[in-house]
Amino acid sequence: MVDNRYATALVIACVLSILATVYLSVAIGTQHWYQYSSPAVRGEANVSELRSLYEEFMDGEFDEKTYSDTLFRLNGTVGLWWRCVLVPASAPWYKEPDAKMVLECRSFTLPQQFTPKYKEPGNHNSGEDMLRTYLWRCQFLLPLVSLGLVVLAGLTGFCACLCRSLTPTLGIGVLHLLAGLCTLATVCCYLAGMDLLHRVSMLPDKVDGSLGWSLYLALISSPLHMMAAALLVWAARSHSQNYYRMTAYRVA
Repeated sequence: MVDNRYATALVIACVLSILATVYLSVAIGTQHWYQYSSPAVRGEANVSELRSLYEEFMDGEFDEKTYSDTLFRLNGTVGLWWRCVLVPASAPWYKEPDAKMVLECRSFTLPQQFTPKYKEPGNHNSGEDMLRTYLWRCQFLLPLVSLGLVVLAGLTGFCACLCRSLTPTLGIGVLHLLAGLCTLATVCCYLAGMDLLHRVSMLPDKVDGSLGWSLYLALISSPLHMMAAALLVWAARSHSQNYYRMTAYRVA
């Protein structure tokens, strides 16, 4: 028989875990982790240059400097798996003062995620920047690890429900704690990687960068997983202590 306090804690922990997992999944699948605000385009020369950057961005070979410059100049957004730019929907670029803008995106393929970063983006002779390379790899691997831990915790919890046992609850709480730490590490790696990128690739004049809502969703999911972990650990420990007390009382 489970005490009402423990049952309430377990239900709240499940709700928190589901919310955190949904937030993290949405964050992984969207591109609004970091966004750039670019000034309006002036002059035919700028239009031609931006169109060339856009075509290279969409159809050219993968190159960090090329896609970074395009993101800087075309109100770009970049996430863990997507990079997008904001361009006019009509073919004659920027001919109309209030042209309808659309978001054009390209995904990072799995081999591109493992592509090394260089000390000077675009210059393969400058040497590999190990710190930026491993920060990039961690920022896309860690959220997958976090989701995997939550799935493992969910399967363990399902089996525990079938067996009507609270014994695995402590382990499920630890898995949620590790998931929360992995998510927090993801955000830290992403922010550190963007800061290092901006140090080696200076932003053009009048271009501003800001954090997007996808990053905030990931940031919110981390404490939710940790709160779920705290409730699960508390329920497991309290139930275990009460069980041992009852056993000792019966023996006595």
